[in-house]
Amino acid sequence: MDIMSMSIEELGRVLTDAGQPAFRAKQLYEWMHVRLAASYDEMMNLPKALREKLAAEHPLTVLSKVVMMESKEDGTRKYLFRLVDGNVIESVWMKYHHGNSVCISSQVGCRMGCSFCASTIGGLVRNLEPSEMLGQIYAITRDTGERVDNVVVMGTGEPLDNYDNLLIFLRMLTDEKGLHISQRNITVSTCGLVPKLRELADEKLAITAAVSLHAPNDELRKTLMPVANAYSIAEIMEAVDYYIETTGRRVTFEYSLIDGVNDTPACAGELGRLLRGRNCHVNLIPVNPVKERNYRRSLVKNVLQFQKMLENEGINVTIRRELGSDIDAACGQLRRHYESLAGAEGV
Repeated sequence: MDIMSMSIEELGRVLTDAGQPAFRAKQLYEWMHVRLAASYDEMMNLPKALREKLAAEHPLTVLSKVVMMESKEDGTRKYLFRLVDGNVIESVWMKYHHGNSVCISSQVGCRMGCSFCASTIGGLVRNLEPSEMLGQIYAITRDTGERVDNVVVMGTGEPLDNYDNLLIFLRMLTDEKGLHISQRNITVSTCGLVPKLRELADEKLAITAAVSLHAPNDELRKTLMPVANAYSIAEIMEAVDYYIETTGRRVTFEYSLIDGVNDTPACAGELGRLLRGRNCHVNLIPVNPVKERNYRRSLVKNVLQFQKMLENEGINVTIRRELGSDIDAACGQLRRHYESLAGAEGV
């Protein structure tokens, strides 16, 4: 485990083995996770000899900014970060009236294979470490000079496919000794990994679970999401009901609207009947066009009709506010564009 993924107790053992007093662990943890130090040289209350030893034996996991694109329309920033092994990942910083939000990636690539998503093209490369998930937030905080209030784990990757690292990340992010972001200000998405969603419920965290549904029935869902071959909508709904009952938290359903595929009145009616009476919220997302796919986003009138039909069933619905539409909107597109250029140039 890298040093930035360690708890204070784990750091204490490392430092004790190095002959240091116990209080050094708290100092080191604060430098990494509160002051967001990018190098040991900044940690001036640590002895120089200790800083040199740590730098040699435990390099800090610091992400390098490759590209930052800022929207001229709303100030949204999309980042491409390079990891220490050369892989690149995307993150997004968004300004809302309720505070600053960051959307982070949980994996390099993704193996879920959703047909409308650019992030899954090329498959899964590897999981991100807790420090690499935290590092996206830290790098953006240093770059913007502003505090992050809300975190959405909804970038590249399936978070519950990196479950153990995700839990460490969540505990460190919400730790009062770190950035101490409220659990209620964190959303974790999943395409419907039923056993892991139940495990997450048993953690009894106050986070929001967002289930990527994208279809009201198994037949249609299987054409969009390979995971539907493993877990039926009925199984997902049982896990969702368990999550709501166990945590007392409302669940969000993400639904990407694709023109002529899943945006019909029939789909809206079926989805309304499926979700009626549940403590949930539906987030409608006009799909981002992906050049490798043939899908088109729904017409505005169809999106509004879909919303109205769900609301008539008593379901809380919003249409996702489109931010950063002028800076490469679809998740995964910036990474793919960069890698294609790097490949062409032989980098």
